Amino acid sequence: MTARALRVTTKQASHHVLVDSDGSIAEANEFLSALQTRGLSPQTIRAYAYDLLLFYRWMHATGKVLRELAPSDLLDFIAAQRAAKSEPKSINRRLTTVRLLYRFWLDRELGVGARLSLPSPHYKGPGRDHYLGIHQLRRRGVRTLRVIEPRKLVDPLTPEQVRAFLRSLIRYRDLSIVYLMLLCGLRSHEVLALRVGDIVGSDARIRVSGKGGRERALPLPDVLAQAIRQYQQFERPGNCAGDRLFLALQGKQRGQPMTLAGLRNLFRHRRKRALLTTANPHRFRHTFGADMARAGVRLPILQLMMGHTDLKTTLQYVRLSMADVADEFRVALTKLAARYRHRGS
Repeated sequence: MTARALRVTTKQASHHVLVDSDGSIAEANEFLSALQTRGLSPQTIRAYAYDLLLFYRWMHATGKVLRELAPSDLLDFIAAQRAAKSEPKSINRRLTTVRLLYRFWLDRELGVGARLSLPSPHYKGPGRDHYLGIHQLRRRGVRTLRVIEPRKLVDPLTPEQVRAFLRSLIRYRDLSIVYLMLLCGLRSHEVLALRVGDIVGSDARIRVSGKGGRERALPLPDVLAQAIRQYQQFERPGNCAGDRLFLALQGKQRGQPMTLAGLRNLFRHRRKRALLTTANPHRFRHTFGADMARAGVRLPILQLMMGHTDLKTTLQYVRLSMADVADEFRVALTKLAARYRHRGS
């Protein structure tokens, strides 16, 4: 029987475990349990669990076991992932997960050795990073095994796409959710984790619990505050368990906290329309970041608003999209045409 991931819910919390035909996969589940004890978020542990699921399926198919893995086996795993059309970024994340699991059990590194270790990139001595020039470079003797990740531009939604999506919404709850992503840059799980008390109307701010339990406060736009008030007044069930802000509004789950599947359905059905094929939660968050960068918001401020721990992540919102490049080019071309226009033309 193929290994699979199961979500186990207790009174304290819910977490994921791996099982196969012989029962629990103990070495993976002890690792996941240690992560939970350290306080990692359920979303992070879920990601680790599904990375390990793919790795254990590969080990089962190839007859490998964790304690007997050779460093070169990682190359075979990479080849299998490439054959399955996995994205380079996903492959690198899974390699990191596997190395952490291996280190957890054997207290040594996997993926460093003969025919795997690569020299570090050319080092020019003490200097600054080439993005902002504010971080000192650290010398690294050996680079761990990774797949080259192409740098992709994720274009934000156009104003026409945003307006079309907003016009398709018929509930104040759904409008509030989209505004939280579009006007405040919240992630999906941050939206679902909001509690009634996190909306501080008197102070016009939102209290957000981000990755790793890191809290941040954001201004509450007037249009969002109005949508939330209308949702609470006209749609939110009165008799409900807990104080989560967003609840299921119909069916057997009415009054229960809205799930990630319910949130995804809000976007999935609308992506069937020709203009909205790229409208997903992350794209709305990306649009917020791009809009703030275009408006001239300074990088450290944008980093705090987005809840990023690494400034390099925030930089992706500063990189120009093709639409931005085309707009700037047209403006410049108009000026050049006027400058070099022949007087007799």
